[in-house]
This record gives sequence, structure tokens and C-alpha cells, in this order.
Amino acid sequence: MGHLSLPASKRSPRQWKLLDLVIAVLLGLVLLFFLLVFTRLGDSLAASGRQSLLLASRDHARLVAAVESGKLYPSHIESCPDDYADHMPCEDPRRNSQLSREMNFYRERHCPPPEGTPLCLVPPPEGYKIPVQWSACLDKIWHSNMPHNKIADRKGHQGWMKAEGPYFIFPGGGTMFPDGAGHYIEKLKQYIPITGGVLRTSLDMGCGVASFGGSLLGEGILTMSFAPRDSHKSQIQFALERGIPAFVAMLGTRRLPFPAFSFDFVHCSRCLIPFTAYNATYFIEVDRLLRPGGYLVISGPPVQWPKQDKEWADLQAVARALCYDLIAVDGNTVIWKKPGGDSCLPNQNEFGLELCDESDDPSSAWYFKLKKCVARTSSVKGDYAVGMIPKWPERLTKVPARARLVKNGVDLFEADTRRWARRVAYYKNSLNLKLGSPAIRNVMDMNAFFGGFAAALISDPVWVMNVVPARKPSTLGVIYDRGLTGVYHDWCEPFSTYPRTYDFIHVAGIELLTKDPSTSKSRCHLVDLMVEMDRILRPEGKVVIRDSPEVIDRISRIADAVRWSATIHEQEPGSHAREKILVATKSFWKLPTSSS
Repeated sequence: MGHLSLPASKRSPRQWKLLDLVIAVLLGLVLLFFLLVFTRLGDSLAASGRQSLLLASRDHARLVAAVESGKLYPSHIESCPDDYADHMPCEDPRRNSQLSREMNFYRERHCPPPEGTPLCLVPPPEGYKIPVQWSACLDKIWHSNMPHNKIADRKGHQGWMKAEGPYFIFPGGGTMFPDGAGHYIEKLKQYIPITGGVLRTSLDMGCGVASFGGSLLGEGILTMSFAPRDSHKSQIQFALERGIPAFVAMLGTRRLPFPAFSFDFVHCSRCLIPFTAYNATYFIEVDRLLRPGGYLVISGPPVQWPKQDKEWADLQAVARALCYDLIAVDGNTVIWKKPGGDSCLPNQNEFGLELCDESDDPSSAWYFKLKKCVARTSSVKGDYAVGMIPKWPERLTKVPARARLVKNGVDLFEADTRRWARRVAYYKNSLNLKLGSPAIRNVMDMNAFFGGFAAALISDPVWVMNVVPARKPSTLGVIYDRGLTGVYHDWCEPFSTYPRTYDFIHVAGIELLTKDPSTSKSRCHLVDLMVEMDRILRPEGKVVIRDSPEVIDRISRIADAVRWSATIHEQEPGSHAREKILVATKSFWKLPTSSS
């Protein structure tokens, strides 16, 4: 049947009004474009924008100088607006949404310059409470601490989480294991040595609220869970509020911030990572991270998934090209074991996979573009394959092979272990820090070296995010060989986590984190660094800073400005370094309510 065309005179008045409106809008946009491009108005607006940026930069520099001199008036740095309660400077969707979508570039870290951001203290949300203590927080958290219902509404039927009275509760389920992660792990035990200490370090990609990683804690496996900041909002924040190791990251265009061959076990449960895209670039990155002899588990698409036959065939082809041993295909779950020695490449494969040059450092991973070549296991010397390294917990104290690659590494490792055992005992017994109590669960060491501080806390109910500064010697592989976890980071940038995620932050040598190791020149300000520490620290959380007396004096002035109550102490007996120790507590302040 043909379309009936009415003459213009018989069109309805509504059609004319709509057409007039569209034409008017288009003419207005054309006029605006003409004014901006061909008149001084555009130049004036551009100049105004540049002037605003310049003023922001000057204000930032003025505030930093006032804080460091102790002449800030009023005496505290101002609070940010209430819509900053979940602010993540490097994962800000308002800014990053303008970037390229290719390979999810826009969902990776993109940090603004310090002078382009307001110097303010991030407030807690209205109704915030001191978090539920460990281990009760594994199963329930305060709803008011992160009042985001989207995951509970969309995923509650899959057992992720649900609202119940003043709490969010976590039944332990997930999309691929709605009956609970415990049942799922029992199934995996048929194929993987989850018990017995053979496996210790695990990576969970696209982790949701991290129930899988939380359940593995009971098996003695320490899982680093990651996911991007996404439409579900705050899944990593929920994980950290539960006391589960996690941070925000996106597998996009860059390597993840971990050294090569760190994880005994890598897991994806409906993480929807296109492992075979871009000539299998993402599978190659997983291979870089997986320890020789380690296990890779993928549950969900495309494993035996409807209408994804080609994707499933391609995934198997990549694994075969890398000589992974197929352990099992159980429903929609596949389990592979990585070969224990060097890759079987080169070989004939449809993806063109080749080994990286011998000069490539597979542990370079800070803002390092993904490579389309496979990391050589021989590029890292020593025995670090699953089955070759000691079982947990013996591996914690035995000198790892990667420590021997550092000059005088064995002596440094043993001295570092003794030093931190002595220091942590002093923290507990003389400084009365409540390490070991249920009130402290999430701990960060901002300058971890060999992980000695974390190792000294191993009998306490804590987990430690060991941060190795990106410009310092790469010792993070040693930390993973010990069975601990951590990331690379540059402390002149904000950290990839939500506000209020750590109970305790420790740093030895804070001033060095702001300097260029090769020139000793400052690259950023201590004020910006401590404002960032305040952002990620929970109200009533603790900070311990060790440095020279002169630096500690400067830190004390800044601590006042960020509303910390601080005391300064002498170092522990037997220490020969010229140091003092600042112990601070973040105050629990709130924005004034609209009625006050």
C-alpha cells in the first residue's frame, strides 16, 4: 500500500510548529558558530577560559604556599562540595567521557594536573558511619556509607547484594555463581589445587562486589580484585568497604600496573573482556601476569555460549598457540594451565603471535602500552613458577629469586625483614597502634620496597596494599613472590580508589615520593600528596609517617591543615636512621546540613 502525501496547505498546525522549531534551532546554532569563529566573541570566551585556568593555578599555588608556611587562614583547607563524596580525580566520568572509546581508552586513568583541580577535602556522604568492623563487614555494610542501590536492584536476584534495613548484605553470589561463590569454588577444587598452599596470589578481573575474592580468603588465597568505574557505580567501593583487596582499573590500552608473572591464578567470571580482540592483545596481557605453571579460569561468554561459537573457537585457538594445557571445560567454565617453561612460540598460528624481543622488560607496567608480543619467561631470572616457589606460608620469609637480582639483595631482604618486625612491634607496644584489632582491616604501605611492613603484619587480620613507586627500582615482583599483593603507582598523581577506603596508611620516606630519583628535584607538593591521602583514608583512620625531623615538622603543619590530630614520636630503640615518627588520626567531620 502506497503512502498518502497531503498537499502543504492540508498539513496540521502541529507539523508546522515542530518544523518551525527545528529550523529555528538550526539557524541559532549556525549563528552561534559564526559568532565564535568569525568575531571577537569567540576570542573573548577562549581568553576567559584561559584566564579561569590561570586563576585556578594561581589559587592552587597560593594555597599550597600558605599551608606549608603554616599561614593558612582559616586554619583548615576547605571542604569540597557534597557532590565530591565519591570523587576520583583520575577516573572522573565527566571529563573522561570526552575521550576516545577505542579499546576503552576513556575508562582508563586520565589525571588532571594538580593546579587544575580544587585543593579541598572530600567530605563523607550524609549519614556516613564508621564502617562495620572485620569480619562482620564481609557480609554486611552500612547502606548510608555508599547509598547506591543500582547493583542491588539489578543484581540482587543473582545473589550479589541486597538492601536489608540499614545495611547492604552480601549473600556471596555472582552472575555465574548465583548459589554463592563457595559452591563455585568447590567445583573449581576438582581441577585446581586451591587448598594446600600451592596457590597464593590471585587476580579477579571484572570482579563485581568481589565475593569470589572474599570467599578465597578462607582458603589462604589473597586475591586482587579489579573493575573499572562503570555504570553500576561503586562496585570496587563496595568490595573495599567489605574488607576485600580491590582497586579500580580497566584493561584497555595499557598494561595493568603489576609486574610480570605475579599471579598464581587468574580468574574471569563474566568479565566480558574480549580476550581474542586486537590479535589477542588482552589474552597476551593475561599471559604476562600469570606465573608459569599457573591457572587461568574463564566463566561465562564465550565459553560454550549461545551464538558465540566463533569467539569460543578463537579463544581456544589462542590458548593452543601458547601451549596452554586444557584442564577442563565444565559447562560455561574453562580451566587452562600455563606451561611451566618458556613459551612454545614461535609456531604457526592464525593470530601472528610472536615472542617479545629479549630486550623487552615485561615488568614495565606504569602507563605502558599493551604489546602484541608474548613476554618471555626467561626474561625474569630464577625459579618463580608455580610448583617451583615454596608453598604458602613458607614463601613469605624465604628469599625470592627476584630479590637476588638486586645488588646485595639477599642481605637487604633479610635486614628489611628484621627491621620491620622490630618496628611493627614498637608501633603496637609503645605507640599503642591498634594493628591486630578488628577496627583496622584495609592497610596501605605507600613505599613498600620488599614488603617487609606487610610481612610483619601477617598474623593480624589485615590485608596490605603494597605500593612500589613507579620511578623507584621495581621490587614489586619480590612482593608477589612472597605471597603478598600490591601495585605500581606514582604518588604525584591520585590513587585509583574511591574515597574512604583505607583504615591505616603507612609511609616511610614521604618526601622522596615527591622527588625525581635521578635529580632529587621536587616534582609535586607534599600538600597535594597529603590531601590525596586524606581522600582515601577513612574518618578516624590512622596515618604513620617516618622521615627526617625537618620533614616531619613540615608534615605536622600540613596535618593541621587537613584536620588530622597528630603527635610526633622518637623512633624505636636500636634504629640508627635519623628519623622521627608522626602518628595522625583523621577527624570525623561532616558538611553542615542545609538546615544548620
